[in-house]
Amino acid sequence: MTNYQDAGVDLNAADELVERIGWRVMSTWTDDAVGGFGGFAAGIQLPVGYKNPVLMMSTDGVGTKAEIARQTGLLEGLGYDAVAMVADDLAAAGATPIALTNYIAMGSLNVDNAEKLVESICDACSEADIAVLGGETAEHPGVMAPDQFDLSATALGIVELGEEVDSEAVTPGDVIVGIMSPNVRSNGFSLIRAIVAKNLPLDADFPDTTTPTAQVLLQPSIVYSPGVVNLLARVRPHGLAHITGGGLPGNVLRALPEGTRAVIDRPAWEVPHVFDVLQHLGSVPLGEMYRTFNMGIGFVAIVDVDDVDATLKAMETSDLDAAVIGEIVEGARGVELV
Repeated sequence: MTNYQDAGVDLNAADELVERIGWRVMSTWTDDAVGGFGGFAAGIQLPVGYKNPVLMMSTDGVGTKAEIARQTGLLEGLGYDAVAMVADDLAAAGATPIALTNYIAMGSLNVDNAEKLVESICDACSEADIAVLGGETAEHPGVMAPDQFDLSATALGIVELGEEVDSEAVTPGDVIVGIMSPNVRSNGFSLIRAIVAKNLPLDADFPDTTTPTAQVLLQPSIVYSPGVVNLLARVRPHGLAHITGGGLPGNVLRALPEGTRAVIDRPAWEVPHVFDVLQHLGSVPLGEMYRTFNMGIGFVAIVDVDDVDATLKAMETSDLDAAVIGEIVEGARGVELV
């Protein structure tokens, strides 16, 4: 008789995973969490102090960065990528991330690998004060190869009604502050994999370093949301942008109203070495690099000129490197790199 395990789904392995990860997930909970681990759902009480709270949600995944992790077995940082993609999107809207769920799809459930992914998600959430309220690990036999997997997350945030950050407050004369990213984060990996497949063995040292290529490419994303929440307690930004797919041109544009133009000074920061290597090896035009990758700027705050010092101080106290990288001028809506 055919059974579920014969069809490729191992329920015993699923039960083992639940037993392994329960304490890690619950370690991210505070007294605000409602429910228990292993049930059908869990909840979270809204933090005190809000008069008209607005709940915001964001969902995203780590993309094909997971494929390099699969090939090398280096999964430990991917949870930070998943958390960063959703928590930082919420922060860009002025919201404080408070809770998260995750989804892991695997061709065949590898309990050790799934545990590593959940552990890294919990580590990132603990650092960002986000409760992991649950998740799902699904097997897709016959659809995905046995060792393939995908990772995504959905996060919940909260903001006081009227305190959302959108593009309406951005005006000519505002200053653009860039918050640095030392690595590629989790965007542009389809292009990265195409370049690496032709030029760089994953176990070989990355050019001009003594670090294996896989480790360079799989460095985890910075989670900017705690620093942005710190900033929001000090300054009222006119605009915020999370620099993901689309790079600076595509994402700063989302923070601009009609009649304003962002002029970004490219020499204002040092582009990390990894991008120089990828551009050279792939013969990628500079404009395409800026449209695909963060190029060393992972988040942007657009602030009044009088708030620049406070913005830089907020980033410093959050152990984030930041610098003035441009200004807002009057003109056709767009982003100009000079």
